[in-house]
Amino acid sequence: MTTLNYVCFGIAMTALVVAGVVILLYRRNVHKTIKTIDHMIEAAISGEFSERVFDESVLSAVEAKLAQFLSICSVSSKNLLAEKNKINELISDISHQTKTPVANILLYSQLLSEHDLPEDSSSCLKALSIQAEKLNFLIHALVKISRLETGIIKVSPRQEPVQKLLDVALEQIMPNLEAKEITIAMKGTAIQASFDLKWTVEAIYNILDNAVKYTETGGSIVIKVIAYDLFCRIDITDSGIGIAEEEHSKIFKRFYRSQTVNSKEGVGIGLFLSREIIAAEGGYIKLQSSPGNGSTFSIFLPIDK
Repeated sequence: MTTLNYVCFGIAMTALVVAGVVILLYRRNVHKTIKTIDHMIEAAISGEFSERVFDESVLSAVEAKLAQFLSICSVSSKNLLAEKNKINELISDISHQTKTPVANILLYSQLLSEHDLPEDSSSCLKALSIQAEKLNFLIHALVKISRLETGIIKVSPRQEPVQKLLDVALEQIMPNLEAKEITIAMKGTAIQASFDLKWTVEAIYNILDNAVKYTETGGSIVIKVIAYDLFCRIDITDSGIGIAEEEHSKIFKRFYRSQTVNSKEGVGIGLFLSREIIAAEGGYIKLQSSPGNGSTFSIFLPIDK
């Protein structure tokens, strides 16, 4: 090997070493940058973010933009919260102002029904009473939602027998079941879970009412209770019309009404209120359904060991 070859070989080896060092330094720099950005994001999530790099580097620019973004998000969040509180206050005020007139309409309708009236007057009175009852239900539902969302009413979960919860809810829904000759099947259970009895009864009732409403006369409802390590699962399965998959995420929204059930009575509040109640207790609701195959609403309630 000539001297020139040795020189070329030495230069090549040096170049390789230099390239290796450069790559190593680059990787360390990238790793350090990613780690810094990760800390920045964690600080932003925890609400403790502040700018620390004040130079001409890209990292400093990222910090500045992130700070600006968080500032905008904070303002938007506060504005949305303020608007939400205003809306809830308005709903609460309107509901309060209308409760007494509606109660008077219902009272006078009942008094009139005790008198002998012409057939056409009786039919008008019946229609008036039905509409007044709907309005009364809507007002009470709006008040409950408003108070729940603003924290005026808070759920107070505690260990309770799940059977007690279901028995109270079934007692309330029984007249609707009997009116449509819907059979209900449920095995007794000794499982306990953590929930607020009063509010959770309302959540279960709303789901049962929904099942009865969209199940044909002579249909069936099955209630099943399953215990897991962290949650108690209550399945309410009906033989009703079912719900299309694209609507599964929509039916829990406030005032949502599917085009397929416009002919049925309802205002689209029941399922929304049920989800809010269960979520406030640390639980959640899932849905399995398809058109023509009924629906299964699964309520998950926390279990305190």
